[in-house]
Amino acid sequence: MLTMPAACWLCRMPLTLAHHGICSYCQRALKPPCCCPRCGLSTFYPNEECGRCQRHPPSWQRLIFVADWQPPLKELVKKLKFSQQTALSVMLARLILLTWLTARREGRLQRPDLLLYVPLHRSRAWRRGYNQLDDMARYLAHWLAIPCAPGGLSRKKRTRVQHFLSARARRRNLRGAFKVEIEVKGRHIALLDDVVTTGSTVEEIARLLLRAGAASVQVLCLCRTLYSVGDERKINPLI
Repeated sequence: MLTMPAACWLCRMPLTLAHHGICSYCQRALKPPCCCPRCGLSTFYPNEECGRCQRHPPSWQRLIFVADWQPPLKELVKKLKFSQQTALSVMLARLILLTWLTARREGRLQRPDLLLYVPLHRSRAWRRGYNQLDDMARYLAHWLAIPCAPGGLSRKKRTRVQHFLSARARRRNLRGAFKVEIEVKGRHIALLDDVVTTGSTVEEIARLLLRAGAASVQVLCLCRTLYSVGDERKINPLI
């Protein structure tokens, strides 16, 4: 039987390997700007922690992201998250893997031994029908040869949608929202999310993991929203 040729999700040119989802030309265009290796915000010295992290370091140790919250990756994330286009999962997970491997080759990243991901509250998961991170986490854990614990984190309370909240309101909204459900003492954790905006969600979870005894936390995500420091009103909304 003849098979239909696959096309790049961005430029629609034919692909030799369908599961890659995106051609090498479009992939090269997704390089992130010069950023702090810890918080992921813009800096002039990509091999050193920025002044923000030296003064007020986040709870996690590294943040790996594919690109800024801008088209074209922004549109693909929205399709996965809100339009049930779960076929994008393998391609988006691969982009995170390639970014992680690049950082690993540069000698600035430790291999984790457990993968966790940001959970949805059960009511929101029921309405949406799925957590967009489920398949991505499964692919990443397989490629990194580490276990993935789908129920390792739970969302105890239903929080307000974060899209249009300021950074301060996001922190208040997430206080006490999560719970660690498994033993993490002494383990190096990779925490997966789709988009990191102010970092409030991953900060709350990383803080809980370290309090539970985790050795370290590295955050893996598709997009990092880059905004002017101190100007919380300029945070880009997700939709």
